[in-house]
Amino acid sequence: MMSTIQFEDFTKVDLRVGTILEVNDFPEAKNPAYQLIIDFGGLGVKKTSAQITKLYKKEDLLNRQIVAVVNFPRKQIAKFMSECLVLGAVNAKDVILLNPETKVPNGTSVS
Repeated sequence: MMSTIQFEDFTKVDLRVGTILEVNDFPEAKNPAYQLIIDFGGLGVKKTSAQITKLYKKEDLLNRQIVAVVNFPRKQIAKFMSECLVLGAVNAKDVILLNPETKVPNGTSVS
């Protein structure tokens, strides 16, 4: 376990549910990755890259709901600007995406 944080620290992280609208290859990335375009409802559409090519095909990701951190600062990855961080369970080099059990409105808060 990492160091303990206060509840107030956790509340600063804005976790939201979004739906993947578009998946593109990202050949410029250091490690195999996709570029994702995600709809977060009232928060708008955000883009990110995700190193999930090992377990997920592009067509399987379309219209899939995921959980992401939406209030990190933007980050330049190669020639691509990432605007959120998709969350997943990491097992060695495999990343298994976190998602709601049933469909919820895009932008739904996760706590």
